[in-house]
Amino acid sequence: MNTVWPATIVQTCVVHLLRNSFRYAARQDWEKIAKALRPVYTASTEDAALERFVEFTDAWGGKYPAIVRLWEAAWAEFVPFLQFDVEIRRIVCTTHAIESINARIRKAVRARGHFPTDQAALKCVYLAVMSLDPTGTGRKRWTMRWKAALQAFDITFDGRLTAGRR
Repeated sequence: MNTVWPATIVQTCVVHLLRNSFRYAARQDWEKIAKALRPVYTASTEDAALERFVEFTDAWGGKYPAIVRLWEAAWAEFVPFLQFDVEIRRIVCTTHAIESINARIRKAVRARGHFPTDQAALKCVYLAVMSLDPTGTGRKRWTMRWKAALQAFDITFDGRLTAGRR
């Protein structure tokens, strides 16, 4: 990724990191573990996150060392997330919206099996995406959620977003 786009910041999805943590824990501890990990990924700096992670390790490392190992292994891909503004974190901490669209597209494509032409496949994808919000009212809510994040992205990435529109 960085060889093609050298200015890229690679970071892991926090939600996936949490889900993978739950994979190693007993169901009755999920809520407690989520509550204990929340200060780690909501910390304002990397140092603060590391302090919270040490606290998590002290509390849960004995019972669930695999979770501690998971976070230690993913730490290098996790910490770029802490550099962003709160508005950007809110958008990039999860990929649910992207995953939802991908799932709808996969479902539509799988239902048809095969396509006679590339144009037919593109039409199927287009119709699947358009069916996500047939009335268009969700689009207004979506754009309002992104306004603060788009401003923060533009400031953080020094105009790279607006440079594409010129």
